Amino acid sequence: MKNNQRRSRKTKRQKNFLFCLLAFGFWFFLVGCQAKEVPTGVTVKVERVVTGQTLEVLDTSKQSALVERVRLLGIEAPDMKQQPWGSAAQERLKQLIGGQSVLLESDGSSKDQFERRLAYVWKDGVLLNEQMVVEGYVFVPRSLNNKYDQRLTTAQEYARIMGKGIWNPEKPMRWTPAEFRRQNR
Repeated sequence: MKNNQRRSRKTKRQKNFLFCLLAFGFWFFLVGCQAKEVPTGVTVKVERVVTGQTLEVLDTSKQSALVERVRLLGIEAPDMKQQPWGSAAQERLKQLIGGQSVLLESDGSSKDQFERRLAYVWKDGVLLNEQMVVEGYVFVPRSLNNKYDQRLTTAQEYARIMGKGIWNPEKPMRWTPAEFRRQNR
């Protein structure tokens, strides 16, 4: 009698486990099938990578195509004098762009105090702002609730835990770019 009860309980647990496993599998399948959010914005030709956070772009869709400065939103690259990180960030952004066109996606304010356009930069479906953070080339400052804040913060935590780039424990960047500029006025 007791053996039958044990088998019955064991069978019930196995069925519950199998049900939960199937339910989670189905849920992950549904989540994976959801359409990814496609960024909207304007496609521009990159003329020059100025720093690890600033580009000069040409919007060929405008009649009077002028070179415009764009600052990557949600990140702060090391100052160019903050070696070796400043030039490394600039070089990596050049590599990621590869002389091709990119998509600029705006969020909130369109310009900063220096009249640079603020934008998230996409190339081939990759958010370059986030890619620079994941690889440890740039820092994510506290922000005013921008669209991709959570993605950027998560990317920074990953880079920090993995010891990438500016987070390398053997050669870390000691000051944030803003602190560095204040120290070197």
